[in-house]
Amino acid sequence: MTALDLVAALATLVLVVVADLRWWRVAQREHYGPGRVLAMTGIWLRAVPLGLLGLVALVVCALAGVPYPLMGVVAAVVLIAWPPGLVLWRSEKKLAFTARVKRLVALTVGLQVVVTAALLPLGAVSFLPLLAVPLVEVALLAAQPIEARLNKRWQVSAAEKIKRVSPRVVAITGSYGKTSTKNYVTHLLQGRWSTLASPASFNNVLGLSRAVNDRLEPGTDVFVAEMGTYGPGEIASLCEIFRPEVSAITTIGEAHLERMKNRETIVRAKSEILPPASTVVLNVDVPELHEIAERMRAEKRVIAVSAGEHPEAEVVVRRAEDGGWELVLSGAAHPVRLPADVGHPTNVAVAVGLAVALDVPEKTLLERLPGIPATPHRAEATTGADGVAVIDDTFNSNPTGAAAALAHARELAGESGRVWTITPGMMELGHRQRERNAALAVDATGDERSTLCVVGRTNVPALLAGEKERTKRFASREAATAWVRKQARAGDVILFENDLPDHYP
Repeated sequence: MTALDLVAALATLVLVVVADLRWWRVAQREHYGPGRVLAMTGIWLRAVPLGLLGLVALVVCALAGVPYPLMGVVAAVVLIAWPPGLVLWRSEKKLAFTARVKRLVALTVGLQVVVTAALLPLGAVSFLPLLAVPLVEVALLAAQPIEARLNKRWQVSAAEKIKRVSPRVVAITGSYGKTSTKNYVTHLLQGRWSTLASPASFNNVLGLSRAVNDRLEPGTDVFVAEMGTYGPGEIASLCEIFRPEVSAITTIGEAHLERMKNRETIVRAKSEILPPASTVVLNVDVPELHEIAERMRAEKRVIAVSAGEHPEAEVVVRRAEDGGWELVLSGAAHPVRLPADVGHPTNVAVAVGLAVALDVPEKTLLERLPGIPATPHRAEATTGADGVAVIDDTFNSNPTGAAAALAHARELAGESGRVWTITPGMMELGHRQRERNAALAVDATGDERSTLCVVGRTNVPALLAGEKERTKRFASREAATAWVRKQARAGDVILFENDLPDHYP
């Protein structure tokens, strides 16, 4: 082993650690889930073919580094620039060096030092750049039990506070619609009960624990907990800490197919919210939830809700014959006024079902329904001084919601306005992703007054399935918005459908 070997090994290690800045940021943006860094690498390679050339260059340099150690340094330099487009460092939305990230950094660098020491006698330190991303994944996996142990105290504190304050706990999950439903039901419950809801979309154990530890005060009657999951077992664990009296599932959809692979697993994971509750609220327009509702009636109180497909449900929110809305409670119809930018009526129905479960009087429900709040970035509609309407549906896009947002845009545009859809497409739909994005493209270019603006690179092949003369491509949402703003006229509608995080291509 020569001095040159040592210098080359040290330089390679330092450069690989610099390249790790990119992957630590991706890990942070992906909520530190093991497997997500490799998944994002695959997404970039599929979307940006030039990245494959970079991967080939990494392999060639790694192999050449065995006889020529300085080629390992070249490989590390290639790694810093790879994959093209996924920047190493951002001045905005940069890597936040939280305590958790610092632990991840220590684990990653420690692993890379050990691997470098192991490869050095073999003359193969040049392979370290090839192992960089897998080693970040190993560090994420190793960090899981450490983080769980460190977070335990916050969970214990939250559980103790829940027991001490003793609010009635309402738990909400679903493939989508969770946050909107939570906001709606909180508004309805506040007509009778002192109510605290978990903030924004903080729907994991740390988010719920923090909400309870920081904000739950004595005298709070109800705690509304939004519960999310990436797989079976997670909601069951949440329910052990925040045991619900009333649970609801808004819907079952394709939003989790990338991680959970099939619909049956999604149903199983979401259904973990039901066993602890004495009352369950279920959207019976979904076949699986209809079957669960019928089965559970023998063991607990079930409130079935519907957007009109099941008029026999205990709660129905549907369009009335005059074009307005009506609420049907146990067979009795009541005309109601809902805000123009209200989300899917199913979410309103679930919220009403939850309020009924907590004994909110019918009169209070009818009085408060017109004031239910819009949820930011979920089909939120505004009209500017220029007469152009904007629908912001940039958060948690899914096939059902996207179709509804397009229908709403056409309704606002009327007979003369144009609809301009700006989208990077939908994500995390697994084997259905290409099909669903192609259907979105066809829908968004379905008539002569519709234009689809495709941004980014992630879903480009699928989003080019619509009418070519009504499809435009842009590098970024900002570029698409600037172009559309020049074309749009009063009466037109601009629909922002989804907005991918900036670590996506």
